[in-house]
Amino acid sequence: MSVAGATYMFALYSGDIKHSLGYDQSTLNLLSTFKDLGGNVGIISGLINEVSPPWVVLLLGAVMNFSGYFMIWLAVTGKIAKPPVWQMCLFICIGANSQTFANTGALVTCVKNFPESRGVVLGLLKGFVGLSGAIITQLYHGFYGYDTKSLILFIGWLPAAVSIVFLRIVRVMKVVRQANELKTFYNILYISLGLAGFLMVIIITQNKVRFSEVEYAATATVVVILLFAPIGVVFREEFKLWKRKQEAVNHFAVGIAIENPSTRFPTPPLEKEVSCWKTVFSPPERGEDFTILQAVFSVDM
Repeated sequence: MSVAGATYMFALYSGDIKHSLGYDQSTLNLLSTFKDLGGNVGIISGLINEVSPPWVVLLLGAVMNFSGYFMIWLAVTGKIAKPPVWQMCLFICIGANSQTFANTGALVTCVKNFPESRGVVLGLLKGFVGLSGAIITQLYHGFYGYDTKSLILFIGWLPAAVSIVFLRIVRVMKVVRQANELKTFYNILYISLGLAGFLMVIIITQNKVRFSEVEYAATATVVVILLFAPIGVVFREEFKLWKRKQEAVNHFAVGIAIENPSTRFPTPPLEKEVSCWKTVFSPPERGEDFTILQAVFSVDM
């Protein structure tokens, strides 16, 4: 999610599009409209997510992200003939729409994995989307300095690469609620607040002082460290869980029963999953989980 907000960065590279392709302001506004259209129409990714695992959604998003922004970069740098305006609108719409795939793949999966903490999870993930523009900007400066044309290529390959790397990691898992689940999310929140504070200070400083390439590389390194810091929280919690399980084994059946209450009772038979197409007009109570089709055809929608 920390690289899923390239739509917020249009102002940074729109000048290159305008001057390289000879657009006037109204044409640039048209391009921006199609960017917003692609970034906000997320029903396609939602429908695909209903019938496929998260990795399919993330993979499609990665392909769309790279293809859309890569074509824009080719046009801006003159590596291909100047495309018609409608093609540029299509390219940026596809590139922007890819971010709804990243949103759907991450958000829906995490809500399913942490149903009791969905509010905190959604707040954290959407918070990182809000920071993503600033995060990508710092990383871009670290890689390319002030070359704004390279920014278009950067937002084409970076989100796609991140999605590819995490394809098999972002997945729906069996729900096992832990007693300190909320505390763990708060620890991740504190790290994200630290990241936000650092970005704010750096952006204000960069507006006052022109940074060198080495200074940009240093700030980008700090951003990457803060981005990966939550993994340390996860490893610590996993180690605690492993330790508690070892203690449970040492205390034989009593310890195991306390640690895993589900082992006291026989596992209920799995209910047969009903197709989402058959439940379109049979929505659950308001506040419960709707399928994408139930949501679309609801009165609230």
